[in-house]
Amino acid sequence: MEAIKRIHHISAIVGDPRESIDFYEGVLRLRLVKQTVNFDDPETYHLYFGNETATPGTLITFFPWSTASRGRVGSGQVGRIAFRVPKGSLAYWNERLTSFDIDFMVTRLFLKPTIEFEDPHGLAIALVEGEEETSDTQIIGFHGTALLSSSPKQTVKTLVDDLGLHVLSETEEMYHLETIGVEKHHIIVPKERLARGRFGVGTVHHIAWSVPDNESHRQWQDYLYEEKYNVTEIKDRQYFKAIYFIEKGNVVFEIATDGPGFTINESMEHLGETLMLPPQFETMREKLEQDLPSLGERGIAHGVD
Repeated sequence: MEAIKRIHHISAIVGDPRESIDFYEGVLRLRLVKQTVNFDDPETYHLYFGNETATPGTLITFFPWSTASRGRVGSGQVGRIAFRVPKGSLAYWNERLTSFDIDFMVTRLFLKPTIEFEDPHGLAIALVEGEEETSDTQIIGFHGTALLSSSPKQTVKTLVDDLGLHVLSETEEMYHLETIGVEKHHIIVPKERLARGRFGVGTVHHIAWSVPDNESHRQWQDYLYEEKYNVTEIKDRQYFKAIYFIEKGNVVFEIATDGPGFTINESMEHLGETLMLPPQFETMREKLEQDLPSLGERGIAHGVD
């Protein structure tokens, strides 16, 4: 099998969707690139944020369950989500977070200068200084994430032997790994085994790995089945195809295709401005538009202070 080259998206559970829009658009300057619904629970939004062109490897997605209880971060979950920012831009982000009264601390969690903080719903977020120098301070995409495994050695084995990541280093506290693609997404696997996590507001549901096309996607499904992973059938998520499995440390993994992409039903200029429903839910549109909370007027300028 060809190795996995990058993260496709990361999906988390949050509360009020308007708070997420205010934070990820207003503070982090990401773009809301798709308003749709949870295909398994259409009375819940599924919101996608990413860069201006909705590129896989930049996409963080949310299931806003405003009435759900707070989850418990623990083993079997994805932990801190790290975004990459241009070299030399951490001072800007330090000042920006301060201006929004967001508490943060500066560390080297990802072996580089890192700002750690939380979003309004308690999700652990980080900004990591990359090597790319640009004239902008905009978030580039994902830098990586932490996997809170209930069996760290087995998770590392899956990442290396099955997905094709390579180990950067190992310390007393954690393993550091990296994807082989140009993005070089940095994955941390702490050695400490936390109590089992409970999904709810403020927790990450799954991480999705990227594959280029439907053919490679089917090959991955066959491979995972042969390797005795309990992999699902291929699910059509309209903007990509998806399969899911739980790796041996109990973290939910998805493998998603890069296409067909987010412009199949909206132009690039107008991504995220209106509620886009999959065909099977179009008959429910009137009810959903009445019941789902208003997100306010869309079509704002993106990535602008």
